[in-house]
Formats: sequence, structure tokens, C-alpha cells
Amino acid sequence: MTSAERTMKALWSAWWRRWPRWVARATMLWAVLYAGFGLACALSGTPLLYHGGGSGAPGLGWAVVALGVLGTSVGGAVVRYGLLPPLRVLLWVVCGLAAIIAFSLLMDVITLMLGQGVDSRASAANKSLAAVGAVLLAATARSDRLPAGPAAGAPSAAPQHLRLAAWAGTLAFVPYAAMKLVWASGGTFAGITGEEMLAVSERNGASGIFLTLESWGLDPTALLAALGVFLLWGLVRPWGQVFPRWTLFLRGRRVPRWLPLAPALLGAATLAPYGVLGVGYLALATAGVVTMRRGDFHSSGDALLVGWIGMAAFAVYGIALTLAARSYWLRTRPACRMSADTQ
Repeated sequence: MTSAERTMKALWSAWWRRWPRWVARATMLWAVLYAGFGLACALSGTPLLYHGGGSGAPGLGWAVVALGVLGTSVGGAVVRYGLLPPLRVLLWVVCGLAAIIAFSLLMDVITLMLGQGVDSRASAANKSLAAVGAVLLAATARSDRLPAGPAAGAPSAAPQHLRLAAWAGTLAFVPYAAMKLVWASGGTFAGITGEEMLAVSERNGASGIFLTLESWGLDPTALLAALGVFLLWGLVRPWGQVFPRWTLFLRGRRVPRWLPLAPALLGAATLAPYGVLGVGYLALATAGVVTMRRGDFHSSGDALLVGWIGMAAFAVYGIALTLAARSYWLRTRPACRMSADTQ
């Protein structure tokens, strides 16, 4: 290690050890900015809660203002009085509300990766800001714990039951990927041909990248599923904690914890609830309690079949990803000590 690298490492270590002192102020600053963002959107009539079929009432932006004001109050109290037990509870409450608002941010990220524009820029900005706030609020709620050093021990694998969960998450995507690849290759599944599905994608505003991959027989969502499986196994196997040989200058070094955990937490927070709730709805539709709309399919039965394949994959994978992310978090976290002064 060169002297420059040692200096940078020392500076990073010093900054990292001071994070409990500044994170509450950063949270308060975020809350002020978030409340201002919500106020500007509410006064201008800009909808912030767009989730697929249409925009919510513009007045719902006032809920964002209320959340920002609450976050400002709690953050300011932590800065002034320290992390008292009631304030910790309020921090987790606000964190949970921010995480709910950030739900489906992953879908916006995926559409941007595929070269498509998001349905609503204001909604995407709102979810992005809420996700940042959720991280800051959670960090503030745990700011009485100081990192005492790097993660101890050599890279390790997750316990056997979590590796089995990873297999379940992997196999759950097999029918989904097969269905998508059948359509991408021009075949027919659930009564709809690949040409019809491509026309549906064009009608729904699919990007040129998406349509080009489809024309090559490669479904982009199947490719993303493969990346998701790669991430899942990186969380439960030792190789997910060390850069491989082909990374040249980084090979053999520890992978920063945030690098796999950031997409893992984002994916788990979206896919697990989305899949579980979707499976619940499909169960009601299968039992005849609710009516399944056929959408772009020729019958409700076809839509139900495709829905089961997709939602079961999201639910099982999302749960497996949640468990794997928690295991990775625990196996790679640095030793901590309690802080007497978090200010």
C-alpha cells in the first residue's frame, strides 16, 4: 500500500468514525429540504404519488410536507438533546413512512437502465428523496453505536438455511425467465404470441434499447433477473465480500459493504412486499373472490397464469434477498462500541 493510499484510508477512517456526530444534522437538513420540496409541489398542484395507472390527488403532497416537518422536529430534538429512547422510536416511525413513500423506486431505476423515461419526474424525485431520508433516519437511530474497526475475520458464507433460500430465489425465476424468453424468441405462451407482446411493449412506450434486445431474442427483464440472481449469491457466498482477480487493481481487496447492500436493500424493499401482496391478490382471484382483469391477454385465465408466474418469482426472490441481505449485513459489519456522546 502506497503512502497516498494509507493517507486516504486514514482520512476515510477518521471521517467514518465521526459519522454519529453529523448524521443527525444531515437528517435535519434532509427533512427541511424534503418539506420544502413537498410544499413547492403542493402549491403548484404537482402530483407526487404517481404509481402506474395515473397520478394521485395533488393535495397528497401535503403529506410529504407533514413528513418533512416531523423529520425536522425529531432531527432537531436529537441534535439538541441526544438520542433519547422516545426520539429513537420516532426516528424509526419516520423512517418507515419514508420507506413506504420510496416504494417502487426500483421500478424507476429499471426503466432508466433500459433507456426509458420515468412516468413522472416529480414522483421519481419524491421517491428518491424519501429513500435518502430513510437511510439517514435509520443511521441517526443507530448513531449511538460507533464503528470500532473493520469487519472481523475472513470472508464467510451464509448459514446453510440461507443458501437454501438463495436456491429457492434462483429457481423461482426460472419459469419467469423461460416465459419471457419464449415471447422474445417469437413463441406463444398463455395465448399470446411474441409479436403481440412486442406490440404491447411498443404501445406502452418501451424504449429503443428494450425493443432492440427483444428483436435479438433477449428479454431485458430476464437479463435483469439474471443480475438479481448474481447479486443474491454474492450475498451468501464468500466471493461476494472480496473483489475477484479480473478487477485488476482491486483484486483481493474487501468489497465495500454498501456496494452489494444498496441494490439488495432497494430490491428487497420493493420486490418482497410487491410479490407477497400480488400473490395474495392472485389467491383471491383464483378463489373467485375478486375478478382478474385480462389486460392485454385474451382471457382472465391467461392473465392469471402469467400473474402467478411473475408474482411468485418476485415474492420468493424478494424474501430470499431480504434474508440474504440481512445475513451479509451481519457478517460484514464492523465491531461497534456504544457512544457516550453522539453529538
